[in-house]
Amino acid sequence: MSESPQSGAVPEPAATANSGAVGVIGLDLRGETPAPKKQVYSWALWDWATQPFNTVILTFIFTALYLTTEAFLPAEIAGLDAKDPIREAAEADLASGLGLGSTIAGIAILLIAPVLGQRADAAGRQKLWLGIGTGALVACMLGLWFVEPTPTLFWLGVALISAGSVFGEIAAVNSNAMLIGIANPKTVGRISGLGWGFGYIGGILALVLVVVFYVFDWFGLPDDAGLPFRIIAVACALWAIVFSIPIFLNVPEPSLGRPERKVGFFASYGLLVKDVVGLYRNRDTRQTFWFLLSSAVFRDGLGGVFAFGAVIASQVFDFGFLDLVIFGIAANLIAGVSTIIAGRYDDRFGPKRIILVSLAAMVVAGLAVFFLVDAGTVVFWIGGLVLCAFVGPAQAASRSFLARITPAGREGEIFGLYATTGRAASWMASGAWTLLIVLSGSTSYGILGIVLVLIAGFLLLLPVKATQRG
Repeated sequence: MSESPQSGAVPEPAATANSGAVGVIGLDLRGETPAPKKQVYSWALWDWATQPFNTVILTFIFTALYLTTEAFLPAEIAGLDAKDPIREAAEADLASGLGLGSTIAGIAILLIAPVLGQRADAAGRQKLWLGIGTGALVACMLGLWFVEPTPTLFWLGVALISAGSVFGEIAAVNSNAMLIGIANPKTVGRISGLGWGFGYIGGILALVLVVVFYVFDWFGLPDDAGLPFRIIAVACALWAIVFSIPIFLNVPEPSLGRPERKVGFFASYGLLVKDVVGLYRNRDTRQTFWFLLSSAVFRDGLGGVFAFGAVIASQVFDFGFLDLVIFGIAANLIAGVSTIIAGRYDDRFGPKRIILVSLAAMVVAGLAVFFLVDAGTVVFWIGGLVLCAFVGPAQAASRSFLARITPAGREGEIFGLYATTGRAASWMASGAWTLLIVLSGSTSYGILGIVLVLIAGFLLLLPVKATQRG
């Protein structure tokens, strides 16, 4: 494939013969035969199944409104005024503890995701590893039931959430690899967008259910011992079990595997280094190497939007519990709809154009939120929702772009590297966010940190082109 300099879109690739001289693009092996809708929707439902872990537990509810609050402070500190420096410092310690767990999880993913992906490719067992990752994620969510509001159990909550992030990423590597088994060059963007869209919509419904329980005072449940939040965690686990079943029943493995690459676990690391070097040295896969690098940067910026959006809303614009949850619902709704729509334009104009337009729009919206911060909450509602409208399309188009240039039989490995490079750069948005806040003394300046990372990703992506085949 090559990108037209006139249009900026990625045209449909020509069918490629597997001569053995050049690795065949995995999508080319499917030709233009569309996958049954049952397979497509079953695959997309996996994003729907696991999204509540990200939306409800990681972002808006369990960590923000429970695990990092006064509920896990010693009684003598929790009883202090909310603005007391001692209490503020203690709450900051909780937030930094959660950040430490996230950092450790990122390192774990950095070390194991690509190797597990490579081993899944070698055996043709992406579905097995998807099941292991999903099952372990469910177990972590169920374990949150035991995280009662006492300081001694704070680290149990951090450990379970961090482990859930690791297992969720392992599962996602294999779910992404299975995309190639149901997509062809004409539909990969649409199907990728559908998956992201399903995920966002699943997150919306989960948040709506939380609002319903909150408005009706948890239907009479006692709110001591953190019971509502612990029930929410268990409900997210049950949700994941039910809605992940279709992908295991209906979606095929993307390839027959590569038995010649079956090696021991530790030998897999040597093979991994060889493969990364090979991606760069081989002219046919060099653009894959550069895309992995550029996407690591802009995807960290995308992650920063959701990771710190709730903090901006609460600390800079004084959003309360209900305001924050309603914003989360609106943000996920807009992100989901825009992602599904953008998936169709991905197939028409190419994923690179979708990513660049999305990043540019997010930079403009982020700058508007920063410079108009004194205008009040309406600025965050408009600017924040514009940011969310373009996060999903950029994420889905990134997955689509990589699927278009992934060699056959290396889907899990390449998507494992996709996860690894993303984690390798995961310090950028948080680092820029923290640095600018420390230098300025104002949380609002953290917005500029996220914007700078998005700009860097935009510039790195500009020279990247899809690899020509044939």
